[in-house]
Amino acid sequence: GLLETQSLHEADEDVVTDVDFTNMISEEEKEELKIELAKLEDEISTLRQVLAAKEKHLVEIKQKLGISLMNELKQNFSKSWHDMQTTSAYKKTHETLSHAGQKATAAISNVGTAISKKFGDMRYKDL
Repeated sequence: GLLETQSLHEADEDVVTDVDFTNMISEEEKEELKIELAKLEDEISTLRQVLAAKEKHLVEIKQKLGISLMNELKQNFSKSWHDMQTTSAYKKTHETLSHAGQKATAAISNVGTAISKKFGDMRYKDL
């Protein structure tokens, strides 16, 4: 389903293990694939080490610059808020709601004026 927790890597391995390729390839091809597999695993391991070192260096630089997680969150939020405000959908919605608010304010003002006038009329009748 959509919420499957199994990673794609594991799912791919399951599919591969369900099909027996060993009878379809020669011993020479098997050896070549084993060598390629070992190389890929080594490359992935190296890339993980490089990534970890770069992430550590990134954290050190941010610390030296005084950039904290909270500052980053604030900056990201501000940028996202600004980006959202510049979308045409936001502008249209803001314009529509602003116009509706102005009309509502005018209507409430008119109702208030009418009520005041009625009270005024009622006072004059009592006199």
